Amino acid sequence: MPKPPKTQVMTANRLGDGRVVYLGNEDWTTDLADARLLPDADSQALAEEVAKAAVADRAIVEPYLIDVDEEAERIEPVRLRERIRASGGPTTGSSVAA
Repeated sequence: MPKPPKTQVMTANRLGDGRVVYLGNEDWTTDLADARLLPDADSQALAEEVAKAAVADRAIVEPYLIDVDEEAERIEPVRLRERIRASGGPTTGSSVAA
């Protein structure tokens, strides 16, 4: 039995200043809390199309989907790398829990 897709969000870097951004409901946002949740393959495919258009418009670079958990009304990236990016990384100590 195949596993259901994980909830994901689309992330990238803004071309103008290199900041980490997330696809929101209206536009790209620097706040993970405002990211559009992509719970299924259809919404993820649509987000990929939106990201391709933003790359073509030279608004963002390197878009990709990341897995997230929704915990207590908050979005938390699954992978450590993405938690570091969301916190404004890089980290030089234990500012991000493993």
